[in-house]
Amino acid sequence: MTRPESSPTFDCVLGAWQAHEAELLGFLRRQLSDEASAEDMLQEVLLRAMQQGAGFCRIESPRAWLYRVARNAVTDSRRTTRLFQELPEGLMATEAPEPPQVLALEACLARNLTRLAPHDQAIISACDLGQRTVREFASEAGLTVAAAKARLLRARRRLRDALVEHCRVEFDEAGSVCCFHPPAKGASFSE
Repeated sequence: MTRPESSPTFDCVLGAWQAHEAELLGFLRRQLSDEASAEDMLQEVLLRAMQQGAGFCRIESPRAWLYRVARNAVTDSRRTTRLFQELPEGLMATEAPEPPQVLALEACLARNLTRLAPHDQAIISACDLGQRTVREFASEAGLTVAAAKARLLRARRRLRDALVEHCRVEFDEAGSVCCFHPPAKGASFSE
């Protein structure tokens, strides 16, 4: 490294670098597949240390910091250089058709949503079925975020009760749908 005009920050980075450069290079050689990649990565670590400026001098353990930056750089490199294998042409993803039970549950959900009060329908449609956040809904409806959250919670409870009563939906301890008993062929859910 060519030494420019001396400064406390430069001296701090240079001192840490000279003390740990060889062991960092050894570490990078073991982590990467070839010498050139290890040396390139070593230069990246030095660049990141220099970018810290005076902040580098306040680091309690420069060696640990340098190793952490090196490990993170190796990890980032592995993420971006993963090998991908091209899939054969006949092996393309296709959408599986929805099972009849899912379609029946979806229809039941839609029917029971219309049974709710308009303000319950609005918040569930916006926040659970739509793309709006509770904060956005609150702003549009002139509510506080806390009031909107409470309204959404109450609306969800009322919809859940309707699904249990009219669609024979069962929930597990976590609140997820665990069982759904669609009507027998030819029968319909209670309206």
